[in-house]
Amino acid sequence: MSVGPAYPANASDRFGGTGADGDDPPERPGSQTRVRVRPLGGPDGRWREDRVATEEPLEIRAEVAGRATTVAVTMRTPGADFELAAGFLLAEGVVRGRDDIRTVGYCVDPTLSAEQRYNVITVTLRPGVTVDLGPLERHFSITSACGVCGKTSLDDLAGRGLHALQPGPAVAATTLVSLPESVRRRQRLFDATGGLHAAALCTPGGEVVAVREDVGRHNALDKLFGWAMLEGRTPLREGIVLVSGRASYELAQKCVSAGVPVLCAVSAPSSLAIDVARRFGLTLVGFLRDGRGNVYHDPGRIDPGPE
Repeated sequence: MSVGPAYPANASDRFGGTGADGDDPPERPGSQTRVRVRPLGGPDGRWREDRVATEEPLEIRAEVAGRATTVAVTMRTPGADFELAAGFLLAEGVVRGRDDIRTVGYCVDPTLSAEQRYNVITVTLRPGVTVDLGPLERHFSITSACGVCGKTSLDDLAGRGLHALQPGPAVAATTLVSLPESVRRRQRLFDATGGLHAAALCTPGGEVVAVREDVGRHNALDKLFGWAMLEGRTPLREGIVLVSGRASYELAQKCVSAGVPVLCAVSAPSSLAIDVARRFGLTLVGFLRDGRGNVYHDPGRIDPGPE
């Protein structure tokens, strides 16, 4: 069941506000999530409240002649969801313009939990519009039951056989804050282009073992872990990974899959990345730059040094 008109174009703004300020109903995920954080090292080690970008899965469905087909499941920050779904279908050539779309709406089946109801979008095409969804169709059939949520994504990881990470290694806060500059000196392609993300594997002592670069953050990490696997280094139980951008759900789950116990990012983590860290015992550090950083989850692996 779906609700909501396709027009006006900014209609999705009414369904994806910040949420963190209490403007939206509690069941609707907002674009920000409140978390607890403490500075990495230094005299003020007290936990405080902070906000991170919310990350939630969004299932996009295209309905043609009464049949709904899932064409994508993506991780996103809630807000402008209708525009995201329509823009995806346009980019993939499913629709040619707004005239091909009859309605865009959320799945709000009352049997779903509150957090699931706004994570599925159905784009219903107008009668007479013919499209080939074969290249986009998933390997599963659509039923009347619908809904995805962050908890579902975490359960899926556990269902794949992923387990909590092992306790080690111990790493000093001073070592962590030195990593961005050490990795930056190894980003040769970035020096040439200025437009690439990097993923680096480091040791608890601060040695940069390998760096891989790519236009996509996920690609860079896949390259790094592919190299480690072919070299016979996985699982990376003593590894520290530093990524040049933000820490998302995908990057966190990739680290868990590779056995990496510590993930650091020079930018912010998302809410679902923090959830992955808590679920699987991943040490997660964000905003690691300029000699500082924030610890979002630390199962005893970081030595903060003298207070």
